[in-house]
Amino acid sequence: MNLPNVLTLSRIILAVILIFLLEENSAMGNKVAVIVFTIASLTDFYDGYLAKKRGLVSNFGKIMDPVADKILLLSTIGVLAHIGMVAWWMFIVIAIREILVTVSRLWAMRQGQVLAAERAGKIKTVVQIVAVSAILLYLVAQQSEYCSFWFYNAQRIWLGINYALMLVAVILTVYSGVDYFCNKSKSKGI
Repeated sequence: MNLPNVLTLSRIILAVILIFLLEENSAMGNKVAVIVFTIASLTDFYDGYLAKKRGLVSNFGKIMDPVADKILLLSTIGVLAHIGMVAWWMFIVIAIREILVTVSRLWAMRQGQVLAAERAGKIKTVVQIVAVSAILLYLVAQQSEYCSFWFYNAQRIWLGINYALMLVAVILTVYSGVDYFCNKSKSKGI
């Protein structure tokens, strides 16, 4: 197992830790959750970067990298929906797209094809990471004694920004899913 693949698998482990931290809903848990999510997000960049730079691109990495992204983001967005920070409909739309694309990739893999993530999917992932990061920072500020006066004056604005970022993430998620299936059907000549 090479380093890029270890980084990919670590993202799944970090996702589990993140779920427990967010469900705890404490000031310390939220602070640690920001750190864990940041580390997990950085592994997404570095696993691909190292694989390409060192010539360690593998079929395992091509398959597991997007799966690890989905586990990290769906579990985090799911918990954020559970605690009321993300609208459930947003989580459901994102989850449906991610499940459909993952099932399609697994089906292709069964037929001997390995489909790497496409550009639109990578952009979607970055926007989802930014949106989740903003919400996690909101949770930290909400429970911080140092931000109380400033936070409560800006709370409505911050919630609006968080909602807008998640809305953009949902739109890009749907777009990248449509793009994925259109490209797949073109490659089959359908």
